[in-house]
Amino acid sequence: MAAGAHGLLAFGLPVSGEAELSHPKPERLIAGKPLRETWNALDAPLAGAQNLSTGVWRCEPGHWRIAFGPTEREVFTVVQGRCRVHSAAGGCQEAGPGQAIHIPPGFAGSFEVLEAVTKVYVIVE
Repeated sequence: MAAGAHGLLAFGLPVSGEAELSHPKPERLIAGKPLRETWNALDAPLAGAQNLSTGVWRCEPGHWRIAFGPTEREVFTVVQGRCRVHSAAGGCQEAGPGQAIHIPPGFAGSFEVLEAVTKVYVIVE
């Protein structure tokens, strides 16, 4: 998916094209072996940051550890399914269709997919 000459980019559901397929790294896995599908719509430099990525991500149920770098942050909105983000410091946030979660820089914890989830994400590093 490429932005037009005007800089605008449309993406969403239904997704088109080939997904990048992946699984959580074995050392991060807590439960399951979820297949993750990512359709990254944009990778672009961003003033004051290294990169901005956005796209659609879909994943089967499972649970794995996550760790964000000191400048990495994500905001995502769940389109379908349910997930939880658990903080290593305690507590969690759960999101379902139409709900969003912000994961701050330096975050450590885990990501749990309760029901097959599809989300639209923006990651800034």
